Amino acid sequence: MCTLTHFTHTVAPSTGTPSTLHSVLFSLHQPAFEQPIQPRFRVVLAGKAFFHIKEISTGCVRGFRASHNEACALARFLESR
Repeated sequence: MCTLTHFTHTVAPSTGTPSTLHSVLFSLHQPAFEQPIQPRFRVVLAGKAFFHIKEISTGCVRGFRASHNEACALARFLESR
């Protein structure tokens, strides 16, 4: 772990003498965290072994499948478009 309490010394190529690197810039601000991408579609149980793929923003059903795995695959496909 670097505590920023030391200096880096190198040899200057032109003179051959040691020189302290003052051009090292340290970023003191926190890195900007990316906002997680919210899904646009949700798989909802709509009956016995029957699933709807609903668009979250509108609540509209965009597809349906009898298998949960197939419904999730369709939701991923719709997300990619």
